[in-house]
Amino acid sequence: MTTFDSTKAPLPEIIKDLMQGKMQLPDFQRGWVWDDTHVRSLLVSIARSFPVGAVMLLQTGGGLRFQVRPIENVEFDGAIPEPEKLILDGQQRLTSLTQVLALEKPVKTFNEKGKRINRHYYIDINRALEEDQLEEAFIAIEEDRKQKTNFGRDIVLDLSTPQQECEQFYFPCNQILNSDPWEEHLMEFTPEKMPTYMQFRKKVLNAFRSYLLPVIELDKTTSKEAVCLVFEKVNTGGVPLSVFELVTASFAAENFNLRDDWFGSSLRKVQGRANLLKVEPILSGVEPTDFLQAISILHTLERRKDDIASGKTGKAVSAVSAKRVTVLSLTLEDYKRWANEVEQGFLLAAKFLRKECFYTARDLPYRTQLVPLAAVLSQLKERWLEPRINQKISRWYWCGVMGELYGGAVETRVANDLEDLLAWIELDEDEPRTIYDASFQPNRLYTLRTRLSAAYKGLNTLVLRQNSKDFFWKATIQELDLEDVGLDVHHIFPKAWCDQKGIKPAIYNSIINKTPISYKANRMIGKKAPSIYIDALQNHKQVKLNDDGMDTILKSHFIDPETLRTDQFDAFFEHRKKALLQIVEEAMGKAVEQGPEVDQDDEYEELGEGEMEA
Repeated sequence: MTTFDSTKAPLPEIIKDLMQGKMQLPDFQRGWVWDDTHVRSLLVSIARSFPVGAVMLLQTGGGLRFQVRPIENVEFDGAIPEPEKLILDGQQRLTSLTQVLALEKPVKTFNEKGKRINRHYYIDINRALEEDQLEEAFIAIEEDRKQKTNFGRDIVLDLSTPQQECEQFYFPCNQILNSDPWEEHLMEFTPEKMPTYMQFRKKVLNAFRSYLLPVIELDKTTSKEAVCLVFEKVNTGGVPLSVFELVTASFAAENFNLRDDWFGSSLRKVQGRANLLKVEPILSGVEPTDFLQAISILHTLERRKDDIASGKTGKAVSAVSAKRVTVLSLTLEDYKRWANEVEQGFLLAAKFLRKECFYTARDLPYRTQLVPLAAVLSQLKERWLEPRINQKISRWYWCGVMGELYGGAVETRVANDLEDLLAWIELDEDEPRTIYDASFQPNRLYTLRTRLSAAYKGLNTLVLRQNSKDFFWKATIQELDLEDVGLDVHHIFPKAWCDQKGIKPAIYNSIINKTPISYKANRMIGKKAPSIYIDALQNHKQVKLNDDGMDTILKSHFIDPETLRTDQFDAFFEHRKKALLQIVEEAMGKAVEQGPEVDQDDEYEELGEGEMEA
């Protein structure tokens, strides 16, 4: 079934609809941003009868309701009329043409530097009739209709009255569609120019008046998801439209400002949920779409339970979903029903992650895994602290991280994990699919080299949460976090030392040869052999340690002290590899899988951000 029509509409008719409010913008459209150069180029194209692209409209009156607004600079006496059509594509062109062709007010545009300017547009009639001069014939002059030079001191063109327009022979663009008043002035002030003007009218003005603009019109039955997808496809030059923006426009039709509810507003004294969440640093990267997804899976889970309780079976039972189409179908009532619970769920998620030793958004392996975590915790509330429940959530979380299951498109996993986790916790049903799907092969340790990988971040945290102490400060990560002393991941056997010994980069750049330490410790390590820098660290004048004390610190990083003190890289490497695999197994609650031996001559990745070489 066809859901759209393709036709052509006369430009004057479209401008009339825009001026009468029959055609308006949905609120998710951004503002008008075309500069003066773009405006004049558009005018020249139409004057030459060149194609300027189709516009896309959406019929109103269907199930979709959006907050709407007139195009830029168009005002109404009294209430804004209800539109018959909404502009999905063509906003910049239609706004430009309406301001230039139909308004007495100056056009609100921008100069080449992006500064706001007000301009009136004119056509130099004599130049417009010359060969290949049409592009230069369109000019824009300042709000007082005077063109100036010498920093505004000298007036070179004055079009501030109809008489001066006629005498200078410059035609105002806002009379292109109806030139009767100007023609009367021309007959009054300079009638001898009428024959030349008639040539201009036939060549230029008629091009505008007879111009047919291609129009694609979507039927009012078009779904919200389709509108979102269509908008993103046709607006390739702009910022993609997010689900949040479309839901915001939909809720605004019911006088609810979702943008304020999320981001806050000092003007309306609304704090905003995003600001409330940012009290927890780990939540600073949470997106509004994450929040809506959490609401979506909770709402659809409740609906699924209701369907099952009412005796529905098979396809008649609603599915738990975090997909775009489901999020877009949320009503304002649904949002209000779940928003506060989800907000509390995210705050509980921050507490859970802090317990797992994650402190900042930078160290978070997956932002997307926050969605099912927050949704689950919103339902468990303080029960998540019960040892049995906490252990299950922790195991599920680390399987997602070390199994690297939350990268890419994860809408299906997000929905499955909510349902699976709650059933596993509340009813002791089967383990969640994420636990079943998760696997970690020993050779993955060789290829974990930068913090771009979720498993890399996760493994660093697994090391730190074992009360690992810094080589220099001799304090745990929790203590250093309170003192705002940052840790980063550095080589244990320095890169320069490894190069000198002929050790392959694919080996020494792996996470097996790296551990989180402070900048101060890394500076003392430098390019020295471990046997040398260990002695310097434990005998530093600020904190002197005996061998046993320093060995305890090294062991807290799963490093064999003897191999480090005697510069035995191979023995160190094998020992630490086994130790890291053991803590991965403990976190996931399942054995790592064996795989083929790594090729030490493989190409290796460049060091990522924050990966300082020792």
